[in-house]
Amino acid sequence: MIPALYHAGSTFGLAQADGLLLVDKPPRLTSHDVVDRIRRQFRFNKVGHAGTLDPQATGLLILMIGRATRLANALLAGDKTYEGALRLGIATDTQDADGRIIAEADYRQVTRAQVEAAIKNMTGDLMQTPPMVSAVKKDGVPLYKLARQGKTIERAPKLVRVYEFALRDFTPPRVTFFLHCSKGFYVRTLCADMGATLGCGAHLEQLRRTRIGEFDLAQATPLDELLHLERKELLEKLIPLTRVNLGTPRAP
Repeated sequence: MIPALYHAGSTFGLAQADGLLLVDKPPRLTSHDVVDRIRRQFRFNKVGHAGTLDPQATGLLILMIGRATRLANALLAGDKTYEGALRLGIATDTQDADGRIIAEADYRQVTRAQVEAAIKNMTGDLMQTPPMVSAVKKDGVPLYKLARQGKTIERAPKLVRVYEFALRDFTPPRVTFFLHCSKGFYVRTLCADMGATLGCGAHLEQLRRTRIGEFDLAQATPLDELLHLERKELLEKLIPLTRVNLGTPRAP
């Protein structure tokens, strides 16, 4: 195990930890839920996360403990990899399986060759419009709050990059894929755009994040296991600041 780097000074009379904790997030929890559970149970003064995962998504979530929160910008800049599945024939208002169905269409005419062609066209530099249900802010207000009020506002597209987009399996209406993309990328928007290109609509059905920069899911511990540890055992799982090497984003 990697030893924890920590110092005294907690308001609870406990050693204050500094480092990164790699968590395998379960479904149905927000990233903030994970942060809150770790902070409360282990009585840390400061905990943040680097890179939001939607509630339905699972996989790698990096928690920053104590002074490690200063690394937020560098960690957020890392590229990411995912394993996911999209569902053809149904479009939702959130672009994922948690949303309200807004359109349905026959997907049976879609072929594997068409899917592969769409994937090829969506690899490289793209202009992507953030979804309304997102944490992007307009005049200081997150878009998802405006969406809850039934509002839709114009959003400026932003430049993103898809390093690799690979078809894993084509079993209509389900399409499974591997994705390696830049920071700030919305996988559910990619799925919705795929559905529009194929003419039948689509939404993100399942998503698992497997890498952020140099940090891999294989290094992470499921949240449930972490919550059953003693504080000392959890500290042993922290990656200390002295061992965090944040260089340029990983090459494709």
